[in-house]
Amino acid sequence: MTPQEKAIKLISMNELIVLAETGRKLTMDERVGIAKRQAIETCNEVLGFMGADRGYEWWMTVKLEIEKL
Repeated sequence: MTPQEKAIKLISMNELIVLAETGRKLTMDERVGIAKRQAIETCNEVLGFMGADRGYEWWMTVKLEIEKL
């Protein structure tokens, strides 16, 4: 899986959670915005546990891809 594919997957998963919790009370843009923030937070959590270990650069790339989307 490429970093871009992982970024899209994280956003999609988080968007489903937001949709399940809020129903259709939010616009699609609002849901995606919240999902992106949550996906970035997920990356930050993973990076916090990794330090400079293997995979650090990959997760940093995932985080950058999320910010681009």
